[in-house]
Amino acid sequence: MLLRQERMAFCLLIMVAIGITLGSFILPGIDKGTLAREFEKNQTEGTLVRIEGTVDELSWTKTGGHLSARIAGTSVFMPAGVAENLALRMGDRVLVYGIVQNYRGEKEILVQDAGDVETVGTADGY
Repeated sequence: MLLRQERMAFCLLIMVAIGITLGSFILPGIDKGTLAREFEKNQTEGTLVRIEGTVDELSWTKTGGHLSARIAGTSVFMPAGVAENLALRMGDRVLVYGIVQNYRGEKEILVQDAGDVETVGTADGY
């Protein structure tokens, strides 16, 4: 037979397990569009943001295979693991989700997954 404190601990453990199980089903259903804010230059580091615009500039880093883009006047950094799965071109219209970070005194968006870059219109109109 369990003591009162043991029964209480057991009940708390069951409630935590139920909460974790429910969370594992609910959280994947929440998309980034719901949580992300529209990018602004005054946002703090670590904020999940979105930006939609035209790719004005694309450049690969000299080492590491990273991709840097300028979208609607904002710097967007895509690490090699993300960049290798993208086919961006100058003039493409894209919707990007990422995390705000400071780099060399300028705010930029760090993309963490190739799925966070969606082409909504191509440079050639298709």
